[in-house]
Amino acid sequence: MAREYPSHPLPGVLALVERGGRLLMVRRAKEPDRGKWGFPGGLVEVGETLAAAALRELAEETGLAAEARGVVDVFEVISPDDGGRIRYHYVLNVVRCLCPHGEPVAADDAEAAGWFTLAEIEGGALPVSVNAPRLARMVLKAS
Repeated sequence: MAREYPSHPLPGVLALVERGGRLLMVRRAKEPDRGKWGFPGGLVEVGETLAAAALRELAEETGLAAEARGVVDVFEVISPDDGGRIRYHYVLNVVRCLCPHGEPVAADDAEAAGWFTLAEIEGGALPVSVNAPRLARMVLKAS
């Protein structure tokens, strides 16, 4: 299934990984959101649970292992092109994860990886995906 101009919405996951009041973010190497910071994630594979998909994507993009704690949000990303055709349509399942140790190493779809506070994510100096501040508030204020 093509990611661009799909025939139907594509199920995906984001791994919101918390440690010590910070969230793990990656700088996207590919569209959509190339060059912006967001949470590790990708598409769910056939036969894969949401938790397994989030943990797999986390490992692929950062080399880290974590413990999935459940889905905390679901939202859609629908991006039309200049002509109005739907270029991307994802249904993203946000999985909260805890990672007790280790440091991320950017790989796969990530150009860089790091741990960020809520103030850094909301502050405006860091170019972030549109939903990143809302998701960060939801997870970090619930901790």
